[in-house]
Amino acid sequence: MSELPDRIPANATHPLFFDAVLTPHRSLSAEGFWILMALICGVSFLAGIFFVLRGAWPVTGFFGLDVLLLYVAFKANYRSARLRETVKLTTDALVVERVSLSGRRSRWTFQPYWLRIEIDDPPEHDSQLTLTSHGRSLAIGSFLSPEERLEVALALRAALHRWRAAGREAGLPAERETSRAV
Repeated sequence: MSELPDRIPANATHPLFFDAVLTPHRSLSAEGFWILMALICGVSFLAGIFFVLRGAWPVTGFFGLDVLLLYVAFKANYRSARLRETVKLTTDALVVERVSLSGRRSRWTFQPYWLRIEIDDPPEHDSQLTLTSHGRSLAIGSFLSPEERLEVALALRAALHRWRAAGREAGLPAERETSRAV
């Protein structure tokens, strides 16, 4: 989280009700990647030696090409792991910050009083987790599995409920009953 220097600080004037960093899942760690690449290189080297000893030395180049293509494919996959979304709910606002693959940052701010969190229940593969307020909508967590999107939605709804309860305790007017339930 330290790579996001312009985030809202967690202090007494802005207590956090929700703070999550959403990132794509990667099942292979960096260390696992290097171990896998070492194993692939070793197998390709041994197979290349076998073919050289049999007189089919041109085949050895194709083993090197396979290793290179696997390396490039894994690096492209890891590049997509740079995508991240930060969702924060403070007393003043719900802030969503998205860092794209290229490192470009985008930021959206929602007033939590009118915020709706929408997702299909049970979620399907193409279900979107959408934040809606004042005619603006934002889909978040598109890279998450349907179950993970539902988990984030439920946690965010619970945090929004705590935010509203804290507002009522502080003497703020209750939300109108005609608004859509979250």
